[in-house]
Amino acid sequence: MTTLMQAYDTLVADGTLRRDDAQEAVLPQFERIRAALAVPVKRGLFRRAPEPPKGLYLWGGVGRGKSMLMDFFVTQVEVPARRVHFHAFMQEIHAAMHEVRKQGVDDAIAPVAADVAASVRLLAFDEMQITDITDAMIVGRLFEALFAAGVVVVTTSNRVPDDLYKDGLNRQLFVPFIDLLKERMEVWELASPTDYRQDRLSGSPTYFSPLGAEARDQMNTIWADLSGQDAHALDLSIKGRTVTLPQFSNGVGRASFFDLCAKPLGPGDFLAIAAACKVLMIDDIPCLSRSNFNEAKRFVTLIDALYEARVRLICSAAALPEMLYLEGEGTFEFERTASRLREMQSDDWAA
Repeated sequence: MTTLMQAYDTLVADGTLRRDDAQEAVLPQFERIRAALAVPVKRGLFRRAPEPPKGLYLWGGVGRGKSMLMDFFVTQVEVPARRVHFHAFMQEIHAAMHEVRKQGVDDAIAPVAADVAASVRLLAFDEMQITDITDAMIVGRLFEALFAAGVVVVTTSNRVPDDLYKDGLNRQLFVPFIDLLKERMEVWELASPTDYRQDRLSGSPTYFSPLGAEARDQMNTIWADLSGQDAHALDLSIKGRTVTLPQFSNGVGRASFFDLCAKPLGPGDFLAIAAACKVLMIDDIPCLSRSNFNEAKRFVTLIDALYEARVRLICSAAALPEMLYLEGEGTFEFERTASRLREMQSDDWAA
C-alpha cells in the first residue's frame, strides 16, 4: 500500500504541491492513523474490538495547508469517513437533537451520537472553533460518546486547544472538553513559514470596479480557485439567532452586499462572520448615499469588524473606495472606511 509520504512525494513531483518541511513533518501522524484504521475490526462473543488510534488536532496560522493535508489524508483512507466543516456539523447535531426531543427523549445527545458513530469510523473537521454557548455546553458529552463508540477524529483549527471558547460564558464547564481532546488526540502545530493562501492572492487584484460581467467573472475565478468543490451555506448561531453566509468553503466565505448589509445585522453578527472567515468575498457593493443610509452604516460596521480581525477582503463594487459614498449624511465618517478598503487591498496587509 502506498504510504502518505509516497503519495505526497508524487504530488510534489507532478507540481500539484510545493514541498514544505512542516507539512512533511506531520505526515507520520496521519500515517499512524491511516495504518491503524486499515486493520480490520473483528468482533465476536469473546473478542474485544481493538482500541482505536488517537486522533489528531492540527493547529496553526491561516493558509499553512492544514485543510489541504486533511483533505489529502481523507482521500487515502479506506474506511467510512466524513469530512465536514465544524460549524456545519454542529448545526446538524442541533437539528438532529431537536428532532429526537420531539419523540419525548430526554437525553438527545446519546441517540444522535450513536447515529453518527454508526455511519463513520473517521470524522474529519475543518476549522474547529467554538464561539457559541449552545455548542460549548454539548460538545463534551457528544465527543465523549463518539470516542467511546470508536470514532476517530481529525480536526484543523487556528487555535491551540487551550484557547478554544476563550473568555466564553461559563467556560469552566467547557474545560473538561479541552482535557478530553488532549487525551484522545495528538496535538500538533503546523508551523510552516509560508502562507499559501496569501501566496495565491499575491499580486492579484482584490477589488473589482465597476460592476458588470468582467467584475463578476473575476470574482468567480477567484472563488473557484480558493473554494474548491466543497462550498456550502454556513449558519452561524448568534445569541439564539441564525446568520447565514450563502457560500463557505475552507475558511473562505462569499455573500452579496444585500446578504450582509440589507438585513438587520449588527456588530455581534459581523464579529461572528469575521471570526469564521479568513477570506470574505462580497459581491455587488453599490454606491452609497442617503437613499441607502442604513445599509451604508452596516457596511461601515462590517468593514471595521473585518479590518480588526485581519480578514482578507475581496469584493466587487460600483466605484472605487473614495467614490462609493459622495453625498448624504455619513460621507465624512466613510472616509475612514474608504481608507481601510484601500489598505486591505495590499498584499502584505493580512500577513
